[in-house]
Amino acid sequence: MDWMGAVIRFIVSALVLMLVGFLLPGFKALSFFHALFAAIVIAVLGWVVESLLGRNVSPYGRGVVGFLVSAVIIWAAQFIVPAMEVSVLGALLAAFVIGIIDLFVPTTIR
Repeated sequence: MDWMGAVIRFIVSALVLMLVGFLLPGFKALSFFHALFAAIVIAVLGWVVESLLGRNVSPYGRGVVGFLVSAVIIWAAQFIVPAMEVSVLGALLAAFVIGIIDLFVPTTIR
C-alpha cells in the first residue's frame, strides 16, 4: 500500500474513533489528534497480536475471538494514548460499532 493510502486510512480510523467516543457510553470522546494517535496505537497493537498469535486471532479475524481481541486492544490502547478513557463495556461496544463501520468503510491496513 502506498503511503497516501495509509494516511487516508488512519484519518478515517481517527474519525471513526471520534464518532464512537461521541456516541457510546464508556468511551470518552477524543480530539482529532488523540484519535489519530489512538488509531496508530490500535493498528500497531493489532499487528503485534497478529504477528504473535496468527491471523485467526487478530482483531481483523472473523468471529467472536476477533471481536474480543479487538475489544481488548481498544481497552489496552487507553494506557498508551493520553486522554483516552475506555471502560470494558465501552471497548466491547466500540469494537462492535467499529466492526459494523468497517464492513462499509474498511479502515484496516492489511
